[in-house]
Formats: sequence, structure tokens, C-alpha cells
Amino acid sequence: MDWYDSIFEMIDMRSFSNLWFWIGLAVMWSSASHWVMGIPFDMVTRARRLGGQAEQDLNDITRVNVNRLLYITEVSGLWILAIGCFFLSGMAMLGFFYGIEFAQALFLLAFPMSIVGLVNLATARAIHGQNAQGVEIARFLNRCRIITQVIGMISIFVTALWGMYQNLSIGAL
Repeated sequence: MDWYDSIFEMIDMRSFSNLWFWIGLAVMWSSASHWVMGIPFDMVTRARRLGGQAEQDLNDITRVNVNRLLYITEVSGLWILAIGCFFLSGMAMLGFFYGIEFAQALFLLAFPMSIVGLVNLATARAIHGQNAQGVEIARFLNRCRIITQVIGMISIFVTALWGMYQNLSIGAL
């Protein structure tokens, strides 16, 4: 046995049995839960608690991020949707029809995050449509965060079930 086979025997390169995949999954959902619509959630809690300048900062950063998301959607939203659907359907076909585990892992990471992106976009449209300020912004961002966390919990649960099924069906050793 050469050194290449020895290394790949010690380090399992499959997605669902790789520790780095699970660390990446946890970091991805932790970041998605903290950065709601591109806004750090500690700013929301600080604005709610302190008011004043913290609330004005939240209004400003929310206005910037809402305008940015809506501009990107207006300019290239259809292209992003088309490329995203192409990528997701390709990963679903490669992963679940052809059985490529890496494509399954990418799909299980990207599909729920695309739903979170749509939730962020809907929140941005609601904030812009109601011209929300202060407490209303905090309410919208809190609701967006809760929805993101629910999507994350469901995603982690489904990914863990699928990963355990893959690891048990293929075999650890």
C-alpha cells in the first residue's frame, strides 16, 4: 500500500463522514442566524435596549441593506433565480439520481440557504413597503431571524438523518 492510499484510508473523503462538513454546516447556520439580512443581530438587540444612536444606526444599516437587496433583485434577479435553479436542480439530479455524495451535500447546504435568501428578500420588501423605522425594523428582523432559525433546525435535522443513512448504508470501515 502506498502513502496515497494510507492517507485516504485514514482521512475519509466522503462528505457526510467528514468532520469538516459538519463544522461547516454549523458555522453556516450560526452565521445565517446572526447576520439577518446582512445586519448583525446584536445591533437589533442593542437598538431595542438602548434606543437613541443605536436605533439610528440600525435604521441606517437597514436602509442600506434593504436598498442593496432590492436593487440587486431589480437589476439581476431573474438571472440569479435562473442560475440558482439550474445549480440546485443539477445538484439534486447528480446527488439523488446519480448517487454522487458530494452533490447531495452541496444540495443539502444550498437549498435551505436559498429559502433563507427568499425570506430575507421578502423581509426587505416588507420593510421598504411599510417604510419601517426603529421598533418596526427590529420586529421585522426578529421575525426573519426566527424563520431562519426554524429553517436551519429543519435543515440540520434532515441533513443529519440523510448523513447517518449514507454512513450506515455505505459503512464506516
